[in-house]
Amino acid sequence: MNVAIMGAGLSGLACAITLEKHGITPTIFENRNQVGDRFINGEALIPILDRPINDSYSFLAEKYGIFLQPLSNIKNLTFYSENKVATLSGYLGFLNSRGRHSQSIENQLFKQVKTNIIFNSNVTYEQILQDFTHVILATGDAAYASKIQNFKVDLTVTLKGATVEGKFDRFSTAIWLDNNLSPKGYGYLMPFSEREASITIGYPDYPENQSKDINAIWGNFYDRVCANLNQNLKVTDNFEITRYIIGQCQYPRLGNTFFVGNCFGAIMPAFGFGQLPAMLTGIYAAFDLVGKGNYAELVKHLQESYNNSLVIRRFMEQLDNRKLDLLVSLFNTKLANYIFNNQKINPFKTASYLLKPEVKIRAALNKNSRMVRKRIIPPPSNPYS
Repeated sequence: MNVAIMGAGLSGLACAITLEKHGITPTIFENRNQVGDRFINGEALIPILDRPINDSYSFLAEKYGIFLQPLSNIKNLTFYSENKVATLSGYLGFLNSRGRHSQSIENQLFKQVKTNIIFNSNVTYEQILQDFTHVILATGDAAYASKIQNFKVDLTVTLKGATVEGKFDRFSTAIWLDNNLSPKGYGYLMPFSEREASITIGYPDYPENQSKDINAIWGNFYDRVCANLNQNLKVTDNFEITRYIIGQCQYPRLGNTFFVGNCFGAIMPAFGFGQLPAMLTGIYAAFDLVGKGNYAELVKHLQESYNNSLVIRRFMEQLDNRKLDLLVSLFNTKLANYIFNNQKINPFKTASYLLKPEVKIRAALNKNSRMVRKRIIPPPSNPYS
């Protein structure tokens, strides 16, 4: 067995570590000159999004022998809408970094890989197929996967973020749900330390958003963050991504090619997180190769989680600012705090089950409305027909 891993991100590195534990040394190709993206970004592992897994770090260590350390645990999670503020407290998850931060998850995984990585690689998938019996496609985005097979694109998003200096509580993070700041999207603040954090805004590239000025949106978001934190933040680095694909591949495995990470569709649509699913796809692909499971079967729970998350996203997109104010107000209740802290409750799965009929009904009504408008206002006739 001669295995190639195309990409040294979360899924590719998790796959390599797992293969090595079972006596297989893969060849790893990476087109960058080191692991991790050029920019540094803060992210979070929040148990309520991954239940029944309540501690991703202990889960990966005890079940798969992959050892990671967070930057800090989350004690407080603050939600901001247009007119409301709510803060949840308790055991809410972990903060971590991505990219070229010394303690990023990529760098922590990299230290556990024994195999040499071929950096600055320009090798193509077609070339790899000629020399290897099995290929793990872990390129970090769905563009490559979309060329090879049917990849169901549910939305694309624009993201803009920055590393900022200021004064932060490294055990607290914040989320902004405000259509004036990010239409049908969200904003985050994730601290790296007491002096440094990342702020990020993201919104879907729907037709009504495509004409919007990302720099104007970013400026409004940055001003709002500074106002809510009551301090002037100094930007030290920034990034921008447009039309980033969120969706899922139809076939997790085609022949002897395994689609993992974002090539599989590991990003959860509701809030853009997907670190744990990405690593699990890499682990599951390795399990298939060493005879410990069937990849298509192992990823079924991830596909279910993705679909549940998509229902939540579609529902959130239907909320105007008045309803978002109401939602954030609900987070101030004891019931909300209980749900977020109770490890036996999976509210996102339950909410998805309850919301599916409503989302489908609204989609059908919108479709019928468009059809009616087309009948009322017929298209112009073709003078050449």
